[in-house]
Amino acid sequence: MNLSWLQWNKTLWGRATASQWRYALRNSIAMCLALWLAFVLELDEPYWAFTSAAVVSFPTVGGVISKSIGRIIGSVIGACAAVLIAGHCLNDPWLFSLAIASWLGFCTYIANQNQNNVAYAFALSGYTAAIIAFSTVNVTDTGQIFDIAQARVCEVIIGILCGGFMMMLLPSTSDGDALLTSLRRMHNQLLEHAKLLWLEDNNSQIRYSHQNLISQILTMNLLRIQAFWSHYRLRKQNNLLNYLLHQQLGMTSVISSIRRMMLNWPDSPKNLNEVLQQLLHELSSPDTNKYRLAKILVQIKPHNSADFRHQAFWTRLHDFCWLYLRTEHWLQRVENANVAEVLLLVAPKASKLTRHTDSYEAAWSGLRTFVCILIACAYWINTQWNSGGAGVTLAAIGCVLYSSTASPINSITLLIKSLLVLFIACYMIRFGLMVQFDDLWAFYILLFPILITMQMMKLQDKTRAALWGQLIVFSGSFLEMTNPPVYDYSAFINDGLAKIAGVMLAGVAFQLLRPSSDKRKSRRIIQALRRDFIDQLSRRPQLSHLQFESLIYHRISQLNQSNDQISRDWLLRWGVVLLNCSHVVWQLRKWETRSDPLSAVKNTCIHCLKGIMTERGVSHPVLDASLRELQRISEALAQHHNESAKELAGLIWRLYCSLSQLQLSISTEEKLAEQKTDLSDPSGKPA
Repeated sequence: MNLSWLQWNKTLWGRATASQWRYALRNSIAMCLALWLAFVLELDEPYWAFTSAAVVSFPTVGGVISKSIGRIIGSVIGACAAVLIAGHCLNDPWLFSLAIASWLGFCTYIANQNQNNVAYAFALSGYTAAIIAFSTVNVTDTGQIFDIAQARVCEVIIGILCGGFMMMLLPSTSDGDALLTSLRRMHNQLLEHAKLLWLEDNNSQIRYSHQNLISQILTMNLLRIQAFWSHYRLRKQNNLLNYLLHQQLGMTSVISSIRRMMLNWPDSPKNLNEVLQQLLHELSSPDTNKYRLAKILVQIKPHNSADFRHQAFWTRLHDFCWLYLRTEHWLQRVENANVAEVLLLVAPKASKLTRHTDSYEAAWSGLRTFVCILIACAYWINTQWNSGGAGVTLAAIGCVLYSSTASPINSITLLIKSLLVLFIACYMIRFGLMVQFDDLWAFYILLFPILITMQMMKLQDKTRAALWGQLIVFSGSFLEMTNPPVYDYSAFINDGLAKIAGVMLAGVAFQLLRPSSDKRKSRRIIQALRRDFIDQLSRRPQLSHLQFESLIYHRISQLNQSNDQISRDWLLRWGVVLLNCSHVVWQLRKWETRSDPLSAVKNTCIHCLKGIMTERGVSHPVLDASLRELQRISEALAQHHNESAKELAGLIWRLYCSLSQLQLSISTEEKLAEQKTDLSDPSGKPA
């Protein structure tokens, strides 16, 4: 018999690293400490403090602080809403149902309209109001409503304080170190991405790399927010860190722009690939400088000023090298700065990364939550189910919490599995073991090792990490540790079944009122991209070029987890094309102060873009005519005696390279034909 699995270094606890032990001990002690303090303060439902400590168990200091702030604000807002709704509407069950369903729908809408702490706070204010309001339906004295709300908020705050206290005693890795490491890794990854786009020709790999790169840069913005809360030094460097993220997004755009130029350059130099390899190798060196880069760039420097394609490509490549070098300089200063030098780091001003909001999807999610809660309350009123409050509460949590996830049905299914496991396990623990203990400390002898083991499983079993996380968070509401303890078999089974039924109802709501398909989402996002691009062509656009760039990339990342590869590819293609065109437009605007005929040429080029793009799509006849006109203008300007005209010819050729990819898109005429086909009967006659 092979008993090697009994060796300590092969067990769950023996395999754990020091950081994993620290994480498991910190969270387990915080949960037990929160439960003990709630018992000491004689709160009526101490297990909510236990649950609150589990919810804020983030691995970093900044994550704990930012999530705790959002949880406290959301809990207070939700408690106030519950007091107002229950205090004014509890005498009329239907009015109460309509009011609480409206509040939950509103919170779902606002949570989907925002992100990070704001979204979390409003989601929490929604189901906190549900937890409090649904537990007051049998209250006859309105003064008790405030007492119940106050107790829930106190329990939440106790859990948060215990989590923060244990983070101080057993601190984790620094958010700043994680952010700087990610920035450095992304900085190096940009060179690998440039090598893939410039020197290789694997289209599927290029699309995946581009989407992955954009997603990682935007994810680092979340790390920046967490780092903001973790250390004074990082708060002082917040503008610089935001600037670095913009720079990395900008380099991604330049890399894509250079690729488009290479694909439309018929007579590129023979040594181009060799020079690009040398250039990327030199940029990867940490001690490179402008002189060493210039020695490589001079090998492909154009000697004929009339060759506007060569001149435009060389200028764009030169800009990329200087942009990468400038970012490297700032990144090194951030990494090596001490406390005294922090105040001296003054980065160029950069706007915050602009995000995309799908108002249609947010409103649809709010409507789904409203309908689901209203139906659940109606069933509760008609059946007078004693445990109906537990079921409606879990339905509210499911609808609000998972409305913004990429695959809500998968999340609901996972939650149902977690509740089924907890229902069986907690029944055995509660009625088989907890009844044997008369003292809380004796119960901790059983509870603490179980929590440690579950935390270890969460860290080591990556495929089931979400399942173990839900088991930890919802274990308190199934064990229901109160003083004095209550052991009612029928009430436990009734509440457990109600909770599972509530989550199932939320799953049915997601199936009947389904989120938009990835194809519909991509169409809405692409239409929004066109609308924003048309605004970029106006004389006074609402968004700057940096804001427009970050908005484009945020919209592209909306379908990052989509299984519809065609929708993802078209969204990426539209975003990159419009972004490359907008960069040229902003450079053309620099000619606005000129009064010579070149300024009129610039206006003609921008006017061509206005005719091509509409919110419905691309007009291919206008596109073809504009491409011919742009090519004619660039070749004519190349023969001009003025050097500025030749520079303008290069810009117009870059615009031509970007627009040429739109020839693959569906025209507005074809879209109208598709719409007419959809409205016709099988015989082909109009409906």
